[in-house]
Amino acid sequence: MTARYPVRRFTVADAAIRVAIVGLVLGTAYIHSTLGGLLFTLNAAGYVAAAVAIAATIALASRFRWFIRIGLAGYALTAIVAWAIMGPYYSTAYVAKGIEIALIALLVVDFIRFDGNPFAKVRAEIAGAIGFLQARRATAPSAA
Repeated sequence: MTARYPVRRFTVADAAIRVAIVGLVLGTAYIHSTLGGLLFTLNAAGYVAAAVAIAATIALASRFRWFIRIGLAGYALTAIVAWAIMGPYYSTAYVAKGIEIALIALLVVDFIRFDGNPFAKVRAEIAGAIGFLQARRATAPSAA
């Protein structure tokens, strides 16, 4: 049986990018955790969960790392947009937004290095899921 997804060799540069991503995520999580309030605490907890998912070496996390990257980039972008709408505009907030912008940039680089074009990857995953569901429906026993 052949692998559905080609295995790409993990290089030192890949490790450096992954470590930088986890460091940036934990940095912005720390900043949010010091701000007080439920919203910032939950934001910090979400970032910590994302850092664990990015760093996890289990097969499920490796298989869906492309989805984790997209989710984390969306999470950081949401934090930036929410801050732009409601503030507060002080120096620590600008540091956190700088970290989040750098995080998004590194996530894009990591995604392209491992999965290529994000749109093509999502399209291929959706097509694979549809094919899987159609195959299951074709082999399922009929109710009649």
